[in-house]
Amino acid sequence: MVKFEQIKGFIFDLDGVIANTSTYHAEAWHQLADKLGVTWTDDLANQLKGVGRMDSLNMILEYGGKLNDYTEDEKIQLAAEKNDNYLKLLETLDKSQILPGMEEFIEDIADHNYLISLASSSKNSPRVLEKLGLSQYFNAKVDPATLKHGKPDPEIYVRGAEVLNLRPEECIGLEDAIAGVKSINGAGETSVGIGDANLLHEADINFANTSEVTLANIKDALDSVRV
Repeated sequence: MVKFEQIKGFIFDLDGVIANTSTYHAEAWHQLADKLGVTWTDDLANQLKGVGRMDSLNMILEYGGKLNDYTEDEKIQLAAEKNDNYLKLLETLDKSQILPGMEEFIEDIADHNYLISLASSSKNSPRVLEKLGLSQYFNAKVDPATLKHGKPDPEIYVRGAEVLNLRPEECIGLEDAIAGVKSINGAGETSVGIGDANLLHEADINFANTSEVTLANIKDALDSVRV
């Protein structure tokens, strides 16, 4: 485990970490699943967390036994339909959707001169940050369109460090999904899991909710691991 003093940057997932947009994604996928005749369950919703658009669609189709029912062109159209559903839901987004404590945490790490990047699988993440009024705090954003692999592959978090010109061991990644935590760990960075510690047991540090995420608590957690 690295020392807190080695950390120079923070890499954020967006949905479920910074804001409640994960609920918008879930609702948009739910709408599409209903259209496709795939039964929507909490288990399926959890599997989709932190996963890219096309991978999520394939997971839904496989879950419903319909993976081979559509051509690649038809899948692209379905994914676009989901995105349209999501964008309509997104119009209601504002600062009130920022999760407890996260605006203060982002402001605090920026004030302490840490570099900040975004590692979201959502192509709409820059728009979301703008609607939340947080764009100015982010030094860089990973463009998911440039990636070859989705989470849990480490590529997006490797890139999240690269766009800040930092080494992986100098970065902390924050996630609320199993796939995201695996991605951070695979990139060689320190992982912060936000949510059920049993579900996110692979994270280096666990917080039950976003309100617990502070610089002081992260420092204490890293120091206690080294004791």
